[in-house]
Amino acid sequence: MNLSNIMNKQWAVKRLTINLTSSEADKLEKYCLMTGRPATDVIRELIRSLPTEKT
Repeated sequence: MNLSNIMNKQWAVKRLTINLTSSEADKLEKYCLMTGRPATDVIRELIRSLPTEKT
């Protein structure tokens, strides 16, 4: 087993499929092109920024 397979298995904890409107998909794609980041990283960052406790 090579290192990339080990790294991928560490990240593949839960796979999520989402449905986006065409405008949402376009916005995500444009943002990714503008920043050079993959959609997976952008979505993970947004999820991590969500509050998890009531204030």
